[in-house]
Amino acid sequence: MKIIVQKFGGTSVSTIEKRNFVIEKVENAIKEGYSPVVVVSAMGRKGEPYATDTLLSLINDDFKALNKQAADLLMGCGEIISSVVMSENLSKRGIKAIPLTGGQAGIITNSNFSEADVVKTDTARLMNLLKEGYVPVVTGFQGVDEEGYLTTLGRGGSDTSAAILGVALNAEEIQIFTDVDGIMTADPRIVEDAALIDEISYNEVFQFADQGAKVIHPRAVDVAMKGNIPLVIKNTLSNCRGTIINNLGDKTGKRIITGITHMANRIQVRIIKDNNKGNCNYKLILQTLAENNISLDLINIFPDKKFFTIDSKDKSNLINILDCLSIKYDLVEDCSKVSIIGSGMKGIPGVMARIISTLDNEKIEVLQTADSHMTIWCLIHSDKVRDAIKILHKVFMQN
Repeated sequence: MKIIVQKFGGTSVSTIEKRNFVIEKVENAIKEGYSPVVVVSAMGRKGEPYATDTLLSLINDDFKALNKQAADLLMGCGEIISSVVMSENLSKRGIKAIPLTGGQAGIITNSNFSEADVVKTDTARLMNLLKEGYVPVVTGFQGVDEEGYLTTLGRGGSDTSAAILGVALNAEEIQIFTDVDGIMTADPRIVEDAALIDEISYNEVFQFADQGAKVIHPRAVDVAMKGNIPLVIKNTLSNCRGTIINNLGDKTGKRIITGITHMANRIQVRIIKDNNKGNCNYKLILQTLAENNISLDLINIFPDKKFFTIDSKDKSNLINILDCLSIKYDLVEDCSKVSIIGSGMKGIPGVMARIISTLDNEKIEVLQTADSHMTIWCLIHSDKVRDAIKILHKVFMQN
């Protein structure tokens, strides 16, 4: 039996017209000899009647915080509605379909409501249904704990559900259907001639997802990578080939840079040792921030200074902590982190130098840099982001 998992996001199942495209994708998979397992998100987005955020607006924030089990039960309703409606639509087209909750599909989690982790996946029911010729339509984003309570997997959980089931079923591939053609070399809203990436490695796409590109959730990539099951990002509304995510990525070996993305709302924090002479708290800065759940990025530690970045939402908390420690500091606000990603740059000399010189020629100030074996990060002022991405894309992707 050749199993394929097909996940459809909220916009893909929001209207009967769009659900007809979903049915075509399922029909095509069956015609090609696959046994599909369908995973669905809640219909639509915030403001639409069955979207998760709309359902959550029915209860107040205090109740959500104090009754996470109840909030999970409410949040799970959107996907349940979606799975039943999609099953009916498939049945009308002659496809035997059966709706299942995540728990009924065998996803067993811990009891960390709203951010549950999977403990095990029991595929016995799914396998029996597939053998009987059914198409299971599974609610994404959710599972059940060992006491039978519905749990949710956190934001991006439907992608994660698809990956979990794909690995557990040893599927041929996991198809993530969305409203874009796949992963692009840059945001097409910024770079008009951004191109579709045909193949990309798990590690590269994890960097894309982690650094601001929102095509697929990083947890889903991590699950698929560990199970070595290919992911394919495809457009529900077109027949575009999409982007294949696997262990190999670019097989030609000619590609140095795979793509460019960015993350806004960064603040650079500069702390100079000479400005904090005699303050024993200087050595405790990073530890104290970590203890207060402030996530740091682009950390550069030198004998005479510490530079790092934070998300702008953490600004007030950071200031309170540093002031309590009597630490003198400077903040550079309205920054963005540009990420240049590509496994092909490993071992290639001069890539960082070329990036810096390219930006310098355009009079774009680089405030800070960092690099790994497949990513180079440059912190710049946010008002220069579009210019930076355009020129770097032109230099690296078109030559």
